[in-house]
Amino acid sequence: MNDDLAAQCEKLVSEYDLIPKERKEKLRSISKYIATKNAKGHVSNLVVICTHNSRRSHMGQLWLAAAADYYKVKNVQSFSGGTEETQFNSSAVEALYQVGFDIATKDKEFNPIYEVTWSRNMTPHFAFSKQYHKAPNPQKDFAAIMVCTEADAGCPVVSGCDFRIALPFDDPKAFDGTKQEKGKYLERAKQIGREMLYVLSQVKK
Repeated sequence: MNDDLAAQCEKLVSEYDLIPKERKEKLRSISKYIATKNAKGHVSNLVVICTHNSRRSHMGQLWLAAAADYYKVKNVQSFSGGTEETQFNSSAVEALYQVGFDIATKDKEFNPIYEVTWSRNMTPHFAFSKQYHKAPNPQKDFAAIMVCTEADAGCPVVSGCDFRIALPFDDPKAFDGTKQEKGKYLERAKQIGREMLYVLSQVKK
């Protein structure tokens, strides 16, 4: 893991007391899902879902992958998707870059593909907006982590999932075009990172 992201992880790990008790209970249910899969020798497929697959879901997907790397938890694969396809928001990309992810633009189409890494010789994660049920996302035996209330309400049934949890985060989109935009995106990236790190920290406990 590169030095910047490792330092960010260490800081967020030291802030677990900022996570409310009720929130930790929800997060531990994801930990239990992963631990149960691991005990059976199965891969844990985690799909983070929001409406547009543009901000919070990408943050959740990439932080889950980085957290699994940080805590050396094997057989965890993370994905993201939306109820609609749009594009990975540039302010969300910038916030993740600021906390230490290495992000390169693979193409510059309307829905660009970003190549995301955080250590040498790792297989890159390709981040782009897609509907949650489209490739490369798994079609069955996955956890659906609903990170916005709109997606949770709009998807009464997520076909193929064997675990579902509502884990909403405030949308930084509310601050687009304001002086607070950059700060709010960074705040959300750190909050999601803190909570996804907590999830993986509890897998072996």
